[in-house]
Amino acid sequence: MSRTRRPISARVRILGAILGVTCVGLAIVGSVTFVVQRERVFDEVNIRLQSQVDRLTTVAEQAIPAPTDADGAADEGTQPADENFTPQSFDDLRSYMRSVVARLVPARNEASMAIIDGELAFVPSTLSGFTLPDDEEFIDRIVAETADREIIIGTATTDDRTIRYIAVPTEVEGDPSSGIYVRASDLGAELQPVTASLTTYVLAALVLLVATGVVGWFVTGRLLKPIRDMRVTADSISLSDLSPRLLPRGDDDISDMSRTVNSMLDRIQGSVSVQQQLLDDVRHELKTPLTIVRGHLELMDAHDATDVELARQIGIAELDRLARLVEDIDLLAAVEGEAYSPTDVDVSALTARIGELVTVIPGHTWSVEKVGNGTVLGEEDRLLQAWLQLADNAAKYTPAGSPIEVGSSVTADGTQLWVRDHGPGIPPASRHRIFRRFDRAGGKRSVGGSGLGLAIVDAIVKGHGGSCTVNDTPRSGATFAIHLPPTSTPLPQPVRAGDVVMQREAFE
Repeated sequence: MSRTRRPISARVRILGAILGVTCVGLAIVGSVTFVVQRERVFDEVNIRLQSQVDRLTTVAEQAIPAPTDADGAADEGTQPADENFTPQSFDDLRSYMRSVVARLVPARNEASMAIIDGELAFVPSTLSGFTLPDDEEFIDRIVAETADREIIIGTATTDDRTIRYIAVPTEVEGDPSSGIYVRASDLGAELQPVTASLTTYVLAALVLLVATGVVGWFVTGRLLKPIRDMRVTADSISLSDLSPRLLPRGDDDISDMSRTVNSMLDRIQGSVSVQQQLLDDVRHELKTPLTIVRGHLELMDAHDATDVELARQIGIAELDRLARLVEDIDLLAAVEGEAYSPTDVDVSALTARIGELVTVIPGHTWSVEKVGNGTVLGEEDRLLQAWLQLADNAAKYTPAGSPIEVGSSVTADGTQLWVRDHGPGIPPASRHRIFRRFDRAGGKRSVGGSGLGLAIVDAIVKGHGGSCTVNDTPRSGATFAIHLPPTSTPLPQPVRAGDVVMQREAFE
């Protein structure tokens, strides 16, 4: 059985990316700096070597040939210069080369020698630098490179160092011998400060990487803690317990995300609560007609035609009520999830239209109390539906024959559409819940209907960015009012669209 590979944590990935970018940056900076410094050293060495060509010409003008010691090495002692002394004043090449080697004393990290006819002839007697290799291979190389009698600058690697050298072919008129003056610099010694700086840089870079890793580990841990908390919170949330919330810390983007997640969880919890409440209410509303139909069917005498007809009428009536309930639920879901296409609605024309429609509702005297002049932003059909539902609700809950007034007004604060009845009124303690699903003031169910009428009104009005209120009518009764915002206010997003989907799935 294969084991599931544990994924690399985001903390490690982020820290690895930071260290990788830092390492690449340090490597690029170090490499560029080293190359630039090395090329600068090479240029300085080449300039010093090139200067030896001019010094070979001037050395004979500054001093006469120096005597040699018993070993044939050039002596440092010189005689006073002769103003008319030139390289042609030397009788032979050997004397000239001896003088050159004696006068051009190598500096630190430098060396020189003179080659005559392919053989090592002279080296400085005072070693202030290092000694050039006197093996035949190196000498033969110099001779071969200067075979065409041109100045050569090259690089050679010996057993213990790498050298940069210049080979200058030299001749004296009247002497058939051929000479080569060789001047060299120890590249390793010249590059030692650069190498030391590079070593220091590498050590400092390693320390910096370690420090970056330590600091980055704690910083990324702190930054990612809200995400870990989010994961733990998400794991602890279940349908039976939607209460866990994140604890926002600070004011950065991740803290803002925690607050957004909390807000989302609040909406989800509210949506689930509303759905559960809807299911409970629907179950309760369905149970009553089903119980009635079942009871009459169980008690019905199948041999008694009158009893059968009575049970049939009761069953059809209850099924009609169930059909109206399903239609109202579907309508409520539609208006809650609907995205309105608002237009400018003429309030006076809307008021005249509602005045015409309410006159067909029997049992009451209807009148238009006031007509507002202006426009409101919304869907005319939905506003008319909500207003007509308020009128129908007033007709159901007020005594027959009592007057009911409708009216509208337009002010700077918005538009009001109202229905005013003169019935028993709504107790103040019940006004906060009459717009809930299946809720009736005082819990009375003697009046027909599904109990969703005012909930539909509330959903339509909220979809238009407005609100519904209930106030007392002077002397007696209740005034239901729809308050809509000014025309310049945009409409909100659809109300509880997620609830609509869940409600539809529950009844399909």
